[in-house]
Amino acid sequence: MAYNSSTEEHEQPFVSLLRQRCEQVLNFSEPNHNAQYCSGTFDGWACWPNTPAGSRAFVPCPYFITGFDPSRFGHKDCTENGTWYRHPVSGKVWSNYSDCINLEDLEMRQKVNSIYETGYVVSLIALISSLVILSYFKSLRCPRITVHKNLFTSFSINNFLWLLWYQFVIPNPSVSFENGISCQILHVVLHYFLLSNYFWMLAEGLYLHTLLVCAFFSEDKLVRCLYLVGWGFPLLIISVYTGLRIKHGDTEECWINDSKFSTVLLLPVCFSMALNLFFLCNIVRVLLIKLRNAPGNANSRPSRQVIQGFRATLLLFPLLGVHYFLTPFRPEPGHSLEPAYEYTLAASASFQGLCVAILFCFCNGEVVAQMKRRWAYVTFRPRTNSYTATTVSFIRSTAGPLTCEDNV
Repeated sequence: MAYNSSTEEHEQPFVSLLRQRCEQVLNFSEPNHNAQYCSGTFDGWACWPNTPAGSRAFVPCPYFITGFDPSRFGHKDCTENGTWYRHPVSGKVWSNYSDCINLEDLEMRQKVNSIYETGYVVSLIALISSLVILSYFKSLRCPRITVHKNLFTSFSINNFLWLLWYQFVIPNPSVSFENGISCQILHVVLHYFLLSNYFWMLAEGLYLHTLLVCAFFSEDKLVRCLYLVGWGFPLLIISVYTGLRIKHGDTEECWINDSKFSTVLLLPVCFSMALNLFFLCNIVRVLLIKLRNAPGNANSRPSRQVIQGFRATLLLFPLLGVHYFLTPFRPEPGHSLEPAYEYTLAASASFQGLCVAILFCFCNGEVVAQMKRRWAYVTFRPRTNSYTATTVSFIRSTAGPLTCEDNV
């Protein structure tokens, strides 16, 4: 792979900046004028030093080119007469970056990115569908479903922002190099909604825990408190994180690189997961006590909705935490297990939204019952003066509407 050193009339801003830096470095380097050499130059990607005639210059591969390995080196030949080697076909000065590409690693990274994008698209479709379903049926409007809808909203926005990130930032190194304000804002907003995902999952656990432990607590008041947990706490945390990075000048390359201030995001997430684990364990204890003490008393048993919500939360909890569970076991770059690790991480992170939609909506007994009733209503066409139609209509009318509180 090569890059011609011909200067473009309209260079991108980050290329102009690289050129200026290269010129500053070359101005401070003084070659031996008694010897023949090739003058240092900038080829659009890298800065090549003054090189003695008949030798080869090496520079690290550009880190901002997708697929290049910065630990490798490109080379450029200086001929015996003190001129840079020209490509025999194009006749232009030629830089050789063929050794910069690790084809196996590049193919693996492309597959990982494809998994991320596919997972986020599928999850986004499932989440939006869930929001439409839960909003359409009036009988599903209750505090518990409100908590679900906020969780879906958080995941939907987060997945959409990740898709923007993989479409406009990851494949365009110039975007991160220019470090525009829009790119930095995208990073901050994306991580705000990432935090809200975990805190709304905490809200799910807190809601179930409160219903079982504090039976006389007002659900409407509880939901108002959960808004603070799901949306307020992440706002406070991301504000501290953003302020620290700006204050210490840690704002380069769209904030892509890991920062020492990432702990500000990591610790609250780990705390929320630990607290949710405590709630789930205590819910198990309370459920066992209630089921043991009231085997024949249906009124003393926990409702079916509470048990279903607990199951969904319990199943989803390991999935949301898989990223943090796997982090200590990340293989070293180039390790044989690195591809398997990256594939697992990509699938678990990008398909989280799909699992949320399945567990809290598509497998929700109330939602399934409402969908069946709607489907039966749409597909059933009663005939005039039909005894069968009259009988079914009577049964439907006496059954009454299905509400969010029914044990379906």
